[in-house]
Amino acid sequence: MPVRILVTDEVDREGVELLRAVPEFTIDELPTLPAAELLERVDQYDAIIGRSATRISEPLLRRASRLKVVGRAGVGVDNVAMDVATELGIAVINAPAGNTVAVAELFFGGVISLLRHLTRADSSMHEGRWERSDLLGTELRGKTLGIVGLGRIGGEVSHRAHAFGMEVHAYDPYVSDERFAALRVKRAATLDALLEAAQIVTVHVPLTDETTRMIDASALRRLRPGAVVVNMARGGIVDDDALRAALDAGHVAGAVLDVYLKEPLTGDHAFRGYPNVVLLPHIGASSAEAQRNVAVDACAAVRDALLNGDLSRSLNGALAGEDAATLGPALLLARRAAAVARALLAERGATAIDSVTLKMGEDLTSSAGALLAAAAAGTLEGVIESERLNLINARALATARGLVLAHGEGGFAPHSRAIEVRLVAGSQSMRVGGVAALDMPPRLTRIADFHVDVAPRGTLVVLTNHDVPGVIGRVGTALADAGVNIAEYHQARLAAGGDALAVVTIDGAPPAHVRASLTALRDVRSATIVRFGGDA
Repeated sequence: MPVRILVTDEVDREGVELLRAVPEFTIDELPTLPAAELLERVDQYDAIIGRSATRISEPLLRRASRLKVVGRAGVGVDNVAMDVATELGIAVINAPAGNTVAVAELFFGGVISLLRHLTRADSSMHEGRWERSDLLGTELRGKTLGIVGLGRIGGEVSHRAHAFGMEVHAYDPYVSDERFAALRVKRAATLDALLEAAQIVTVHVPLTDETTRMIDASALRRLRPGAVVVNMARGGIVDDDALRAALDAGHVAGAVLDVYLKEPLTGDHAFRGYPNVVLLPHIGASSAEAQRNVAVDACAAVRDALLNGDLSRSLNGALAGEDAATLGPALLLARRAAAVARALLAERGATAIDSVTLKMGEDLTSSAGALLAAAAAGTLEGVIESERLNLINARALATARGLVLAHGEGGFAPHSRAIEVRLVAGSQSMRVGGVAALDMPPRLTRIADFHVDVAPRGTLVVLTNHDVPGVIGRVGTALADAGVNIAEYHQARLAAGGDALAVVTIDGAPPAHVRASLTALRDVRSATIVRFGGDA
């Protein structure tokens, strides 16, 4: 039976021609179909490629008996029922890099428009006025650009900033010194340090718990007077209320916004009344070249998946030959052990992770590649510019960021289904391990040199403290005062009266002040909060 592909939503022709060039493929190129009509005919297709207009819903996926691949000619996959696609073994593929240049160029277009009053000048000329004397602007040359997030787009922005004669600084604790050096960007040790140096600050990070309201009132106060703020990443990274207050006070001279908490921007939104704010309707990827690039990338990836079984670009692809029922707990353990290790290193002030090394028991050695991918995903979780991070793309993303990935040879003695993840960042390292037995949920059993026994689920609070009477009570009281319920509390020590470590499993996300409250307690040396995604 020929492989039949539906291409919809006006995907760029250059991408479609890649598919038409394959003799085994039959291509139906149709405009965006009504949901009911698509539901009726979806079982005829092995693949669907579209943009955001076609919703790939749960009913559609469950009816699509032949469907193997969904291709999204763009970055976001919010229109795809990802969990259902994964359940059904349908690979979902997007094109995350195709819009990189478009966003980088729009950044400079927006900033220059603001600094040189281009929108005001254009409006006044069309209205018959000549206001040259009132349109004195400023140049980019000599200004300090602060980039939050030195990934794909941040890197492209830095390249172009040098051409304008700007001094470029960036803050990204998850990117290696080698990448900073290659891009000729000065590393800021902290976000505060970056903000204090920047005259123009731009964010290019995903929207996560860590980055939500990253640029808040406190952050804005650290900017130089007269600074400019740019957000072309995701609404919510810059706090809208704080930005308005900074604009009203004159501390921030202007802003360029292409993304918003709620889109489309409708009604009498407060920013509409600010002449020193350039408002754009989320057009970062809206260039002919970007649309062509994402179409070519998505169509090529779908072609390779159908012809060769290549799912390296899949966001959710199942791991070939693996038994999900038996390997699932080990994958979860590897990912979450790495996340704990990364958080503990960050607590110590470590920045970029250099390497991830995995050891495993003899029952798991045949799945070393999948487990290493899980550990890489845990290391990168929440800190990269990726719409989805999973076991298919984690290793490639980690390698691209300069991480060295390795797994030990032979069985790991403590248990046949034991796992240990070791992360290295400069001169510091952290080991976290556990056991993924088949008859019980996975457990963490070691953090650094401490033996523990706790389930890696929900939210963990990892404390280091002096082994003296009263610490556990003070910690429990502090958490209770903050309305935090303790699910598990495990205390470990190396020797009486020496150093101790506690792992506390709590319900839900703790209030923002909890960490500071815990570190203020007598004999508590550090507190690290690790919040896991999912409900396991």
